[in-house]
Amino acid sequence: MKKNIIIIVSCLFFTQILFAKELKVSDVNKVMKIFLEYHVENKELTSEIVQRMSKLYIQRFDSEKIYFLAKEIRPYYEMNSNDAKKIVNNIKKGDFSDFQKLNNVIQKAIKRSRLWRVELENSLIINDVDFSNDLRGDKHYAFNEKELKNRQLKNMKRFLSFHKKRTVVDNQDKRRKVFALYERRVNSIENNYLFLNSEQKALPLNVKENIFSQNILKSFSKSLDAHSSFFSDEEAYEMRSILEKQFEGIGVVLSESIDGVQITSLVEGSPAEKCQMIEVNDIIVEIDGQSIREMAFEKVLQMMQKSNKITLGLINLQNADNIKRVSLKKKPIQMDSDRLQYSYESFGDGIIGKLVLTSFYENSKGVSSEKDIKDAVAYLKKQGNLKGIVLDLRNNTGGFLTQAIKVTGLFMSHGVVAIAKYSNKEISYLRNLDGRIFFKGPLVVLTSKFSASASEIVAQALQDYGLALVVGDERTFGKGSIQLQTVTDKDSTYFFKVTIGKYYTVSGKTTQINGVQADIVVPSEYSPYKLGEKYLEYPLSNDSLRPAFVDNLSDIDKSLKIKFQKYYLPYQQKKVNSWQNYLPVLRKNSYYRQAHNKDMQSFVDRINSIRSNISNKQKNNVQKKNYGCEDLQMQEAVNIIRDMCILQTKDKQFIENRLSSNF
Repeated sequence: MKKNIIIIVSCLFFTQILFAKELKVSDVNKVMKIFLEYHVENKELTSEIVQRMSKLYIQRFDSEKIYFLAKEIRPYYEMNSNDAKKIVNNIKKGDFSDFQKLNNVIQKAIKRSRLWRVELENSLIINDVDFSNDLRGDKHYAFNEKELKNRQLKNMKRFLSFHKKRTVVDNQDKRRKVFALYERRVNSIENNYLFLNSEQKALPLNVKENIFSQNILKSFSKSLDAHSSFFSDEEAYEMRSILEKQFEGIGVVLSESIDGVQITSLVEGSPAEKCQMIEVNDIIVEIDGQSIREMAFEKVLQMMQKSNKITLGLINLQNADNIKRVSLKKKPIQMDSDRLQYSYESFGDGIIGKLVLTSFYENSKGVSSEKDIKDAVAYLKKQGNLKGIVLDLRNNTGGFLTQAIKVTGLFMSHGVVAIAKYSNKEISYLRNLDGRIFFKGPLVVLTSKFSASASEIVAQALQDYGLALVVGDERTFGKGSIQLQTVTDKDSTYFFKVTIGKYYTVSGKTTQINGVQADIVVPSEYSPYKLGEKYLEYPLSNDSLRPAFVDNLSDIDKSLKIKFQKYYLPYQQKKVNSWQNYLPVLRKNSYYRQAHNKDMQSFVDRINSIRSNISNKQKNNVQKKNYGCEDLQMQEAVNIIRDMCILQTKDKQFIENRLSSNF
């Protein structure tokens, strides 16, 4: 089994998915053992883990609390330690009957819900409603059937309201289509617990056993910590495509609409785009000559995965009688639109570069975030005097740890970038060994509450060394854990990721829970929301290690130490204080600009209103506005770079007076 260290993020493009081993119940203990061997904290199956598993098994199915009465799930939510110990012993003996009983409770709730939905849907089809409520989720389970039935009704009204915003739903026939789609959506979830296929027929015993085993392992993995997971084949394929920025397929992204299976977008450079016959919003009605109009979405996906050549029959809703047929061959496709995006704007006698990186990726074809940034910086230097760079990591939720180290290394000399502490207490120092600095000027790392994992390594390390200022929300997400994963190994027996350690940057800080603190706060659209590791279930704790600005090479083999002492230690990156010394004036100027920028204040008013509505549990009816600038945060980050450029070349006191008098 290949293993890759990943700090992971956490749409299908329709290719032939390679399947891992079909699970049997007898395999569950084997997989649990693998997780427990690797996990950073949990080394044995305990009563506490079993108590968590039971809750998570229920929560995975009914996250919105619309299926169960409180009394039905109380034995699982309030499980005492003696009952939990009995289940631990049963699991160790390979007996999973306790989860079969729990699954029976879920099945009864599903059947009750299906009976209610027939009545409720008919009522909503006949009587139109206008209902919108963005604040979902009840804290507690319903106390009686009347309350539970009303929750079902509200959930269905939300669904209808959502589709009214997407398309015209102005008669009974269209409302009937909406609820037909609703049934297909909920049935696809419910069938995994009823062990039925999309035609509501019983699954073969081996498929049933595979699904049941997966449900147990998904609950078990999440009971260990917030980021350990067990994946189905389809989930693993999607994650592999995201991490490697490549896949093999025809390049159509699909969704299920009230009118059928719809083309949501076309991947740039794909066979679907190049044929110039397929348009966004086209509806697929045939695959290889077979009608799919009444077919479940999952079965449509399976049909598209069967062969390397596929013929689609498509209609446009404006001309539904005319079917166009397009034959396409699958091919390897690079997801270039999800890779680094870069641009620049003029400043004085040069330019300021803007690099937008949404993940840390690499694949076997030589594509990587490190190489893309190198190429972008080289390109920008050809366009003019590159005075400063904004590295935008606001929507970057992670990726490969190795890439985070290499990207950081582009802006520093030799030195420790991150420290990994594993489950066996082993400490490993992750170093930049290249030594070539690709850009030395003013650097801002733009972050948000959504910036997580690998992006936090880069931001914290560059901040630790004093090489960059971190600008954005008050803090980042706060995921400081390391996962071992098997999803990028197509031949793996099982697909999973498990938390094997925590990372720390050169200062000895871990971003776990606390995240990276911004040097200058410029709020993002995420700032009003409770996003972050501390809001997840079962997060790891925050701690610290000794700083490693002076690298003692403690983990280097003796045979290599002489080379490191000669070629590495003399060129270690030193901590610099220039930007921290200038931080008071930079912060003062930024806050002045923000306070006197009408667009920014309009934006701040909006996010304050959202924050207030969330606190008061009110419906969010604050509308988005045009604030006069497409990206106020990026605009201010560029302004901070401008200030840094001036401060770099002028006397500090003179510039402080000059900048303050410019407003």
